[in-house]
Amino acid sequence: MLGLLKRIVGGSNEREVKRLQPIVEQINALEPEVQGLSDEQLQAKTTEFKERHANGEDLDDLLPEAFAVVREAARRTLGMRHFDVQLLGGIVLHQGRVAEMKTGEGKTLVATLPSYLNALAGQGVHVVTVNDYLARRDSEWMGQIHRFLGLTVGLNIPGMTHGQKQEAYRADITYGTNNEFGFDYLRDNMVLQKEQMVQRPLHYAIVDEVDSILIDEARTPLIISGPAEKSTDLYVRANLLVANMKPGEDYTVDEKAKSVTLTEQGVQKAERFFNIQNLYDHANVLIHHHITQALKAHGLFKLDRDYVVQNGEVIIVDEFTGRLMYGRRYSEGLHQAIEAKEGVRIQNESKTLATITLQNYFRMYKKLAGMTGTAKTEEEELRSIYGMDVVVIPTNKPMIRTDLPDVVYKTEEAKFRAVVEEIVRRHATGQPVLVGTTSIEKSERLSEMLKKRGIRHQVLNAKHHEREAEIVAKAGHRGAVTIATNMAGRGTDIILEDGVAELGGLHIIGTERHESRRIDNQLRGRAGRQGDPGSSQFYLSLEDDLMRLFGSENTMAVMDRLGLEEDQPIESRLVTRAIESAQKKVEGNNFDLRKHVLKYDDVMNQQREIMYKQRREILERDNLREVVVGMVEDLIDWMLDTYAPQDAIPEEWDLKGLLEYAERTFLLPGAIELEGLADKGRDELHDLLMEAVNRQYDMREQQLGPMMRDFEKVVLLRAVDSKWMDHIDAMDHLRQGIHLRAYGQRDPLVEYKFEGFQMFEEMIHSIREEVATFIFKAYIAVAQPEVVQQQVVVQGEAVGPSEPTGTAQQVNPGESVPGEEKAKKPVVNKDQVGRNDLCPCGSGKKYKKCHGA
Repeated sequence: MLGLLKRIVGGSNEREVKRLQPIVEQINALEPEVQGLSDEQLQAKTTEFKERHANGEDLDDLLPEAFAVVREAARRTLGMRHFDVQLLGGIVLHQGRVAEMKTGEGKTLVATLPSYLNALAGQGVHVVTVNDYLARRDSEWMGQIHRFLGLTVGLNIPGMTHGQKQEAYRADITYGTNNEFGFDYLRDNMVLQKEQMVQRPLHYAIVDEVDSILIDEARTPLIISGPAEKSTDLYVRANLLVANMKPGEDYTVDEKAKSVTLTEQGVQKAERFFNIQNLYDHANVLIHHHITQALKAHGLFKLDRDYVVQNGEVIIVDEFTGRLMYGRRYSEGLHQAIEAKEGVRIQNESKTLATITLQNYFRMYKKLAGMTGTAKTEEEELRSIYGMDVVVIPTNKPMIRTDLPDVVYKTEEAKFRAVVEEIVRRHATGQPVLVGTTSIEKSERLSEMLKKRGIRHQVLNAKHHEREAEIVAKAGHRGAVTIATNMAGRGTDIILEDGVAELGGLHIIGTERHESRRIDNQLRGRAGRQGDPGSSQFYLSLEDDLMRLFGSENTMAVMDRLGLEEDQPIESRLVTRAIESAQKKVEGNNFDLRKHVLKYDDVMNQQREIMYKQRREILERDNLREVVVGMVEDLIDWMLDTYAPQDAIPEEWDLKGLLEYAERTFLLPGAIELEGLADKGRDELHDLLMEAVNRQYDMREQQLGPMMRDFEKVVLLRAVDSKWMDHIDAMDHLRQGIHLRAYGQRDPLVEYKFEGFQMFEEMIHSIREEVATFIFKAYIAVAQPEVVQQQVVVQGEAVGPSEPTGTAQQVNPGESVPGEEKAKKPVVNKDQVGRNDLCPCGSGKKYKKCHGA
């Protein structure tokens, strides 16, 4: 009944497409007029649109004319004219939504429409792609349209100089990778001068392969890290222990939950090996952690599936795309445990200097849009987390690909034999075949089987990614056989060679179902582009991970009842539906997991926004006296609450303690006498202390002159950065153990929020203390002629400005931060102040009786 009703009144998607159709007709109606313009007249339209927008005309009102101009510019520069369905996609993207467009429908060209329109506002547009190759290709290829129309185009990829980055971000439209945009945001919040920042406020982003970036990659945070001094010894010992343990006897592996647990026998082995009484004692928490990571490395992570070893390094393989994730590292010591397992050099652990999830980075854009071939299955997540709904755009030509039902075999061996036979059969006719595998190991296994049958073929996996575009482009040629790990968003069209359509077009073979239906649909979507013929079929076995974990019992029972042999398959729509039901369950679990992770990250995100806002204020203000005095006033209010509480009688106040604390932090010795405090009320104490603060500040400014402004900035940035980095570490430790609160019937998330807030308050207090102490108690040694940078000294400790060095990572992914000029730490020369001179601290005493004592 529901299906019948949808056919009569149309589904919500069809209604939405119909609602947008009149705008497409407006654009089409303008085409003859726009085609009649000379190049100069067409280019002049950009200036006209900018002026109209500046005078109050809305971008929505400009859309039909702007899209018509871009369409004509594309025709003149690239020989490509946007189809009506591409105009529909462009409208959806401009509205801040997700356009689902099948593979081969020209999403790259679609993005030129909303990127041009939104660039007219002059605030920058970011077009986000999944890899450097696509970012570079699109900036050069599609950039021709924008440059022809008078807009500037930038490229943002790793390895650029600071100047190149700034130029890229100043462009009207900037193409780049998701990771690089996120890392630049983090780096911008670690610089020492506002001139070093590269990004403008985040205005509008179009995310290509939006499901891959905002869902698949959203689970792993972007991290900029620096080295931490920790020994790698324990990883080697833990690995030695686990390598000699027996699965099933000493530990159990739960693949569904992705966890490994020691048995009672395993615990005893571990205690004997490390010569300890109780593995679970608090004193042995570090040993337990290293054993756990070693167990995961051996029980859950496989070579050539989850990672490869190249040039003595462990490199992660992206489970969705099959690409190598250079620079990324598993967190919490897991990467080191895998390095120990593989016998390569174990790299030091790292300390997090700055971090953000892709979810929270992209939610900062004023407007966010995305495009992909597969998003409808994830609409709930895209809407609830990013506020974007999904509109499925019709194909330009009807889809005629044949999707055959899944074929299920008893064993993996029988399945691969059947796949090889099918390849041989189709190859004999000249029909091209593209085979999708879930791991490098399986792609190479299939390759060996084909070599034995004398079938020439290409293998595309993380080990051969350099020729990716070339291999994919030829996959539609007559007789081509291409084996590829998950063909997700490769970004290169498979165009059929002449005569291939008559052979049935490209045939897709999937050798396993993925946890996510999207990944299967992406593989299928490589065939049947732009109305081409094509076909697809998945070959499965009861030994496949998804079947084994989520649905093989019923199927196995059916096979046994029918008495089917190993090489006899079941081919049934019922099996296909059962598998899709299992996939939906897994997708639902993964969504819940990502939502759960985001709830925790939101706590940190609120704190991060406060800190970064304060940091930017420090960078942008020339005079920070008001900020410093405000911090000291907050400190004074805290002191009064602590030593002279409102609800206590004055006789009970600890005025001695109050004065001692003030002199330890910001008050110069002798500035206020204890006797003078006894008859004062709280308000009078506040005013007295504030008067002393302002008096000392006047002296400080007089003493340091123009240097005071730089001094304030250095002290504030150092305090904010060092305390924030410590806080990130503390919050990470809190989060790792917070789930244990559930055993005490307490909600771990509520506990995390409450304790996180307390820790944040303590951090803010500690920043105020440090700033007050440095501003009033530090002195600046006059530099020798060859020493350029000033040196701040407090109670014998020499410090320079904060130094944001480190590695940009995701998971612990990453790459090196470009080498900004960091402030150095010159040597202090105490002899530069005469013993009978006034002390540089501003106390008014002679140096020999103050800091020179």
